[in-house]
Amino acid sequence: VQLQASGGGMVQAGGSLRLSCAASGDTFRSYVMGWFRQALGKEREYVAGFRRNDDRTYYANSVKGRFTISRDNARNMVYLQMDSLKPEDTAVYYCAADKGVILSAIAIWNQYDYWGQGTQVTVSS
Repeated sequence: VQLQASGGGMVQAGGSLRLSCAASGDTFRSYVMGWFRQALGKEREYVAGFRRNDDRTYYANSVKGRFTISRDNARNMVYLQMDSLKPEDTAVYYCAADKGVILSAIAIWNQYDYWGQGTQVTVSS
């Protein structure tokens, strides 16, 4: 599967952005899908995601209540709506996919084989 992320930009604290991830090349719903982010000098961390063939959503504690992940299966798209943004949300955001990630490893970035190119999100104070 090929992934392409878009929608990043610069926003003031308290603002919103919507990231999009377009998937192509395989049956989208059969993949575990996730959004990760990596701030400068920090480890890549899990943000949100879906299990395969399942609409339940998973979030990092740091974004619960502020970010919402959704998907459009017909269009092979995954979205990340980010509200109430904080300066600490500044990072490069990546979408990722894999067929074999088990639930206990859903937040571990190196369990995912397929990655989009990343999109920069910058939140100013």
